[in-house]
Amino acid sequence: MINVLIHHEVADFTAWKVAFDSAFDWRRKSGERSCHIFRSAGSVNDVTLFFEWESLEKARAFIASEELKAKMASSGVKGAPQVDFLSEVHSVHRSAAD
Repeated sequence: MINVLIHHEVADFTAWKVAFDSAFDWRRKSGERSCHIFRSAGSVNDVTLFFEWESLEKARAFIASEELKAKMASSGVKGAPQVDFLSEVHSVHRSAAD
């Protein structure tokens, strides 16, 4: 399992989210296992995505694909995204009992 962190600005979050949601099956078939969407507290169009991907190879292939570039452009992504591939080293989950 590999994590992918993507940060970019969009022209209109609502329009971008519709396009993002429409690609659910395509992302899953490409190796996506989960996704979290964050927006900047100061700008609703400043988006950060945190994915779990099946493998580094599948994640890199997906990110490099011409299809993704076209979908991002048509959904209103502004500029080149910042993309980081991460492997988890440590995780702590707190509970009310802590």
